[in-house]
Amino acid sequence: MGPMPVVASDAHREHDPPYEVNYGEVVRPVYERPERAERVRDALAAAGHPLVEPRQHGTAPVLAVHEPALVEFLEGAWPAWRAAGGPEALIPDTFAIPGLARGGGRDPGGGVGRPGWFCFDTATSGVAVSKQNQPGRPTPLVAGSFGAAAAAAEVALTAADLVADGAPAAYALCRPPGHHAGPGYYGGFCLLNNAAIAARALGRLGRVAVVDVDFHHGNGTQDIFWEDPEVLYVSLHGDPAGHYPHFTGAADEAGGGPGRGATRNLSLPDGTGDDAYLEALAEAMALVAAFDPATLVVSAGFDTFAGDPIGAFAVTTEGFGRIGAALAAAGRPTLVVQEGGYALDALGANAVALLAGIQGG
Repeated sequence: MGPMPVVASDAHREHDPPYEVNYGEVVRPVYERPERAERVRDALAAAGHPLVEPRQHGTAPVLAVHEPALVEFLEGAWPAWRAAGGPEALIPDTFAIPGLARGGGRDPGGGVGRPGWFCFDTATSGVAVSKQNQPGRPTPLVAGSFGAAAAAAEVALTAADLVADGAPAAYALCRPPGHHAGPGYYGGFCLLNNAAIAARALGRLGRVAVVDVDFHHGNGTQDIFWEDPEVLYVSLHGDPAGHYPHFTGAADEAGGGPGRGATRNLSLPDGTGDDAYLEALAEAMALVAAFDPATLVVSAGFDTFAGDPIGAFAVTTEGFGRIGAALAAAGRPTLVVQEGGYALDALGANAVALLAGIQGG
């Protein structure tokens, strides 16, 4: 396999939330920042991977995954927020949790309460106790957030097109990430679910397997494909008891209705290193082989790295190369979609190692 094409867009820079957000006297850092994508892009370009500009696909592929109300909200939320006198970053403070109102509550249709109808978090914990309970991460919306999210979806769809057109593998350098965004909600740094949008588009070729190797469980992707027997979702992640998103990712979550059995969750203990992670990944890839998909989508998070500030595994840069080889051993056309990873100094090397493993595998 030759150098893997990397689809990327500079539009991600427009999603540039403040690096620190104050909650009274608490300051919470925003780890998801433009430099993440810049580090990965520069390293992959230097390693010889060709950069590809995304093509436009319109809104239909996004609406095949997300409810129109969510997309409409994300597009207009920040202008409405600023017009109402809100501060620079939109972060909701009231949420429509089950049981809040008789009848399940309702979309307020506007005003300062509306963001909490769609967003499920303000500051995700996501940090292991071993990392001294560092403060977590909000999902703020700023002026360019929706444009960046829409561009990230186009990046994923363009990379999916490359795979559909015969490329053995392609890399979608998406920012903001996506796997926490569900059919009608956003959170966890994620606005639109890039991997799910691409997987749905690749469904025209046959069954799709989505393997999520981000440290955090992809609750949004699981939710989107919960009842879909044509999409296998397998996630390897930190124990939900101690790690974001806390309420999903247990082993008994296996899909529903016609999709029963097409969702599998493998949670791993803190400190999981290369060998133990590869053992779990082998189990995941056996599930992929049994499912026999036409294509493979990888939600690739580098927050499994030993030095990540909001992860608790101990995967090394060499380990990412081994992960790539294990994914390639499936022998399926493969789309790699960028998710998390926040150890800035290691992001480029880890991405290069993952792609080298896929190419060599």
